[in-house]
Amino acid sequence: MNKTVRYEVDLNHLPPLTAAQEAELKALSELPDSDIDYSEIEPLDEAFWQNAVQNPFYKPTKTSTTVRLDSDVLVWLKSQGKGYQTRMNAILRQAMLRALCPKT
Repeated sequence: MNKTVRYEVDLNHLPPLTAAQEAELKALSELPDSDIDYSEIEPLDEAFWQNAVQNPFYKPTKTSTTVRLDSDVLVWLKSQGKGYQTRMNAILRQAMLRALCPKT
């Protein structure tokens, strides 16, 4: 018998923490990094990152918005066929990632 239990959590209205949970969080926040035991965690070397893949279940949320674009930019995006909004998002994402992770 296979039962699936589903429930939703409203992240804007989380239940309050218990006194025990608050005490545990306080103790962990005061723990110095030098006291953390990493012995069971293997170091992540270059081989690990070469084989790493993006989480297949990750999908960024989409937000509907209105943008004002130069006409020639919009014509260029649409001239490449269907999916101009997806292409625009990809271009903006590349610019965002370059800004967040500048090469030194």
